Amino acid sequence: MHDTLLVLIITIAISTIINVILKKFDIPTVIGYVLTGFSITTIFHFTDDSKEMLSHLAEFGIVFLMFTIGLEFSLKHLKSMKKEVFLYGTLEVLITGIIFSMISHYIFAQDIRASIIIGFALSLSSTAIVLKILNENNQIHSGYGRVTLGILLFQDIAVIPILLMVSFFTQQDKAISELIIESIVGAVAILVIMYILGRYFIEKFFEWILETKSEEIFLVAVLLGVMSASYMAQALGFTYSLGAFLAGMIISETKYRYKVEADLVPFRDILLGVFFVTIGMLIDWHSLFRYAHIIFGFVIALMVIKGGLIYIIIKYFTQKRTAIKTALALFEIGEFALAVLALAKTHMLISTETNQILIVTIVISMIITPFVIKNIKHIADIFFLEPKEEICYDENTDTLQDHIIICGYGEIAKIIISKLKQQGLRYIILEHDIKLVAKALEQDNEPIFYANAAQQTVLQHFKIQQCDCIVVAIENEIQRRLICENITTFASNTKSIVTVNNKKEEVIFEQMGITSIINSRDMVASLLFEEIIK
Repeated sequence: MHDTLLVLIITIAISTIINVILKKFDIPTVIGYVLTGFSITTIFHFTDDSKEMLSHLAEFGIVFLMFTIGLEFSLKHLKSMKKEVFLYGTLEVLITGIIFSMISHYIFAQDIRASIIIGFALSLSSTAIVLKILNENNQIHSGYGRVTLGILLFQDIAVIPILLMVSFFTQQDKAISELIIESIVGAVAILVIMYILGRYFIEKFFEWILETKSEEIFLVAVLLGVMSASYMAQALGFTYSLGAFLAGMIISETKYRYKVEADLVPFRDILLGVFFVTIGMLIDWHSLFRYAHIIFGFVIALMVIKGGLIYIIIKYFTQKRTAIKTALALFEIGEFALAVLALAKTHMLISTETNQILIVTIVISMIITPFVIKNIKHIADIFFLEPKEEICYDENTDTLQDHIIICGYGEIAKIIISKLKQQGLRYIILEHDIKLVAKALEQDNEPIFYANAAQQTVLQHFKIQQCDCIVVAIENEIQRRLICENITTFASNTKSIVTVNNKKEEVIFEQMGITSIINSRDMVASLLFEEIIK
């Protein structure tokens, strides 16, 4: 107990001092925590029990991070991201894993089993670091943030078969088919249990808890839910973080989502700090100097090869600038790779020397990541400049007056536009997807501009205060809200119309002061009722 308390005191003291200094230079706190871990293992000699205690605390940091990410992504939202998760994610893990496996086997003469484990471990990126920085920078819902999140979610799922591969290569008393069946049964079990709890239990449980009118009991109940889901997932052969993510998704469907998120953020950030401390503790300074030239070469090679592969994969499906940003966010190797390599070393699939070189390489790549993401816009500009001017047909925006602004070029917007044409009304379209803009210009000859309507300067440029009406008809809930906030902030007298999907959104936009709110669900229900009573 005495050693444990001393470890915590020293860790907190050093991390506080380092982060205060680094913050003066605007360096992310992640780096401060990693340096703390490296310094305490280099200067102090803690017992294995004390280090293990920190590792267990660190696991909760990942758990709470994935839980809060789950809160942002309901089941409906995840369905809308199936392409990012299951297509982009599958391609990234398979192609990157195979390429690194071949390099490991044919260039570095590793055993074929070791090469496969190393290759697929290196295909994983750092969920903890990337999502933390994206959240801090409010980029989780940006174009590249969405793609990055989708790939990271699939990587978390892919950890399970990768760990199973280690078992396949070392398991003697169980057949491979038996292990696969166990995994499938476990996956079905956890999904069914989570669905039942979310559908019939969670909402009633929180209502019962809130009857106590105690914030403390509510918080304890939330912690119980997060830890129970994590433990259940781990018991069924999955990762703690996947269970926490599913729990977050279930609670995101309830009315308690925002309250839960606000209560848990302090716990998440503190425990994530402990996680990054344990990452720093993995760096062996002896290995760092002994294999410095090898490690330096590996770091550069991994960044270039992995980043290049991700860019090549993603550029066929999205904008090149989005692809390069995604590649820059995911070029590093992640924390789950460390778990895979640790298990492989335990089963003697890789040597101690190889393991230590890879660990230090991985940690250094993780240290570089916050700096890259923090400056991702400037780095992306080196490869593909962000368009400074809107792409449009020949129109002088200075003459715009009494026009209609359409935000988005989806199916609903197209129907509105066709009716505006019939009435001979003047309109312009603002769209942030360059592919839709190009299509509208080349095939439809529409008055469309490549612009992000969520930016105040964009709406001012297109004379929102002189327009007759502005229609917000986009699918992204976050973007809708940002646009409407700008409308009500500096063009409150402008007639505004927005489409929403549910009553909760309707209430939010009513409170903002939006002129007209069209609830698509209510409209459909009303039309159905009219048909019934005809």
